[in-house]
Amino acid sequence: MTASNAKADLLRYLQEARDALLWKLEGLSEYDARRPLTPTGTNLLGLVKHVAGVELGYLGDTFGRPYFGTEPPPPWWYTRDPGPNADMWATPDESREQITELYRQAWRHSDRTVEALALDATGQVPWWPEERREVTLHHVLVRVIADTQRHAGHADIVRELIDGSAGHIPASDSLPEGDPAWWDRYRDRLERAAREASDG
Repeated sequence: MTASNAKADLLRYLQEARDALLWKLEGLSEYDARRPLTPTGTNLLGLVKHVAGVELGYLGDTFGRPYFGTEPPPPWWYTRDPGPNADMWATPDESREQITELYRQAWRHSDRTVEALALDATGQVPWWPEERREVTLHHVLVRVIADTQRHAGHADIVRELIDGSAGHIPASDSLPEGDPAWWDRYRDRLERAAREASDG
């Protein structure tokens, strides 16, 4: 068995989720990248905007390493009170390029935090209740990975609803081989099983 590097392992899983989220935007019109596909407004560009803020906060501010990128963070990030869900959608004047570049800058900043600190280094999450604010880098990194992977799963479903594209990451879609007819038969089989279970 080969030795494991905990930081490298954690960053690898985080980077896979980051790449998957940005991949889900590829080839889409501005409308499709932004349009809400669920009753609660879930949309692809909003997911990217949200996870950028997650990384800036948890892997920046928490460890006394606030973000200072090539441009100041947008108002929805640093004011902390820009209105409900302001980090979950893009306004017309926020370009896809601005948001995706902010995300890339956020993850470079996060990676530098991980490289600079030990996994047992402690920080304070300023927006958490006082009694549980103190956290380790390891704890926060696992939390950010879980959050990013969760939203990558949301993105999988939203993209499939838009144009039928599916898959985990560009190099490996993790889906069984099947043409559209095969998938239609598969879905029909699931539908029949669901109806049979509900009738039973």
